[in-house]
Amino acid sequence: MSGHSKWANIKHKKARTDAKKGRVFTRIAKELTVAAKNGGRDTEINPRLKAAIQKAKEANMPNDNIERAIKKGTGEIEGVVYEEFSYEGYGPAGVAILLDVATDNRNRTAAEIRHFFAKHGGNLGETGCVAWMFDRKGYLAADVAEDMEHEELMLMAIECGAEEVSIEEDTLEITTEPDTLEEVKQQLIDQGLQFNVSELSMIPKNTVEVVDEDDAKKLLELMEVLEDHDDVQNVYANFDIDDSLMDTIN
Repeated sequence: MSGHSKWANIKHKKARTDAKKGRVFTRIAKELTVAAKNGGRDTEINPRLKAAIQKAKEANMPNDNIERAIKKGTGEIEGVVYEEFSYEGYGPAGVAILLDVATDNRNRTAAEIRHFFAKHGGNLGETGCVAWMFDRKGYLAADVAEDMEHEELMLMAIECGAEEVSIEEDTLEITTEPDTLEEVKQQLIDQGLQFNVSELSMIPKNTVEVVDEDDAKKLLELMEVLEDHDDVQNVYANFDIDDSLMDTIN
């Protein structure tokens, strides 16, 4: 999970800062609207909306904002109509990048995303060029305290139904099958763990090691501008950058 963990750790640390809170709320509100539009407001039959509501609560999004976004999706109040699709491409060093997009202007978004890839040493590809390199999984992440025994934590996660478990940079990372995410999460919460990330994600099957400093810098810049774009809901990539090189860049 190294490619996922590198970017996941970076972006979730960014999301915790107050300066990014408005951006996080905007993204979650759009996800709430799209989820409600596609599957209705009943969370018992719309797991996507249920997950979006949970993410909104974890981000301390006000209940009024959550309800308003849902009503825009169900048509109870007027709202923007979003079109959902994916972009696929390659970054520096041949890193595969997959984007989830929701936009009200496809032509504008396509031009901007294509420009970002070209500016930072990558190129936008055709549909299907990299999606096959990723699997859809449940993903959980929790901070690991110094007094926690790593092997015990990993064994406990596996016993609770985790598919894969790793500890990267003091972060416990767990993948599950998509339909067992909530079950595994609840079992581990009952065991005393608290998660700062709980989501359905695209996990790379294999990773590309980026060893050149210039490539690594351009790649992280590309990832950041894509992540910050208003129409981009999720960014996934299959890179691995050694911690020493990350320290040099940062």
